Amino acid sequence: MLRISSHIAIPDNEMEMQAIRAQGAGGQNVNKVASAVHLRFDVNASSLPAAYKERLLRKKDQRISKDGVVVIKAQSYRSQEKNREDARERLCRLIRSAGVSARRRRPTRPSKSSEKKRLERKSKRGRLKALRGRVDW
Repeated sequence: MLRISSHIAIPDNEMEMQAIRAQGAGGQNVNKVASAVHLRFDVNASSLPAAYKERLLRKKDQRISKDGVVVIKAQSYRSQEKNREDARERLCRLIRSAGVSARRRRPTRPSKSSEKKRLERKSKRGRLKALRGRVDW
């Protein structure tokens, strides 16, 4: 059971984990041992609340496929157990991020004094650049 929050948890049977061989350096260990972990989680078939599902599927995240399957590859550690925990933790963070709704932006306008200062700076800079021109004797 993966606990997301106090009232949301994902049963282990909804997550599919598969051990695979890790990439990169590691010598003989990396060639022999399947220490990396592929975690697959189908958002549509899960027991998550509808709001979480909707936000997850709307996210622009390369780990979420068009079919709504989250694929996480964990290979940071040399042991399969640590990679398994890392994959579960990353899935947990992804789902928690979908639970946080972004605050709406309230459009604002610059103050009159800031506008005036900006225009003064522009004209001062323009005068300075004009002085750099050719000198007529």
